[in-house]
Amino acid sequence: MRKFPHVTVLALGIAGAMAFASNAHAAGFQLKENSVKSMGSAFAGTAAKTGDSSVVANNPAVMTQFEGNTFQIDVTAIDLSYEFEGTATDAFGRPMTGGNGGDAGDITPVPAMSYIRKLDNGLAFGAMVSAPFGLKTEYEDGWVGRYFAHTSDVQIVDLTLSGALDITDRFSVGIGAIVSRADVTLSRSVDFGTQIAVGGVPGFAPQSADGFIEVQGDDNGLGWLVGAHFRPTDNVAIGVSYRSEIDYELSGTADWTVPGSAQAVFGALRPGWFQDGDVSANLTTPSILSLGATWQLNERFALSASWAETGWSSLREVRIDFDNPDPDAVEPFEWDDTSFVSIGAEYKLNDSWTLRGGIADDQTPTSLVHRTPRLPDDDRRWYSVGATWMVNETLDVNFGFTHIKPDDPKVAITSSGSRIAGPYDGSANLYGVSAQYRF
Repeated sequence: MRKFPHVTVLALGIAGAMAFASNAHAAGFQLKENSVKSMGSAFAGTAAKTGDSSVVANNPAVMTQFEGNTFQIDVTAIDLSYEFEGTATDAFGRPMTGGNGGDAGDITPVPAMSYIRKLDNGLAFGAMVSAPFGLKTEYEDGWVGRYFAHTSDVQIVDLTLSGALDITDRFSVGIGAIVSRADVTLSRSVDFGTQIAVGGVPGFAPQSADGFIEVQGDDNGLGWLVGAHFRPTDNVAIGVSYRSEIDYELSGTADWTVPGSAQAVFGALRPGWFQDGDVSANLTTPSILSLGATWQLNERFALSASWAETGWSSLREVRIDFDNPDPDAVEPFEWDDTSFVSIGAEYKLNDSWTLRGGIADDQTPTSLVHRTPRLPDDDRRWYSVGATWMVNETLDVNFGFTHIKPDDPKVAITSSGSRIAGPYDGSANLYGVSAQYRF
């Protein structure tokens, strides 16, 4: 029984689930979709653009360019599609039973809401609720990769409170506080047959005693952001912002389903193993440095560009602590910092309609060595279009669409003897609508 491999459920679970959430949008498990207007131009110039109250969280320094009160609601539907096209084998090298898991994606709405109040003395204040990270994905029961992933449900929600001040007529600064809530639920199958067979107990073999594990963890975290906005001319604007890392001490429960035959073995030789109980893990979401610029060439046409660096190197490993006798589990991630680069354009068709579009290049923080079915990620390209309808002087409605296509997503990983390898056929479509009301 000393040979039993320890099942690193929470490490492969919580961290993997949050990683897998990335496939529909920005690299890692980041969600950029807090502004439909910005999405229409592939988020080009987001840190510098005026007229979009999502700057409360994207660059608070821009808030001084508003007048009076501005209220905005955004909703983006993320339609993710990822299907596994590879193969899997068990610990004895035999093909895994089951199908390909179906379409692991789903349609998930991502809402955001923001408010800005600009005072006459050059001060501005804002509040915003948004989801910077997270998504839900799910494979079919009994698929060939069931020992690596089943369901991943990640929800990270921020409340951002920001303030800004005009230093001069052409330069402003801003600062914000972030109160964040992380809630993660995930599950996968467990190959107890392999674990017991490796321990030398007769009558067991890979895939002969499947169990199941679901874990849940949550916590609150605090962060901050700062920004600056410079307008060297009436037609050019440059913005820079920095969002801090946020630490979470996730705590929750593990809910095990163990077949009776396996439970009898563990109960006799390893009491306390694979029992329902409390778990905990530390998680750090990355810092984000953003730089944006806009250029109004004439009264109808404008160009914009963005560069952002996300500090994914903060996610080196996930260490899990079980309240039960199970030893700590460690899963290496070894992620790298990534860059996001985009360019966009806007054209004012008439007094009522403005059209926009953009493209972006988005790096993945992962490598094939550490990539799992929860994260069939790769560098991806963004193709975006959008429009604004000025209903009247106080109300406008924005529309946006983005198609995201990864280069060559694939996995090749082994855990507890099981191996899964091969490509994924994946893409994502984002559909957004927002409304802004000024009063």
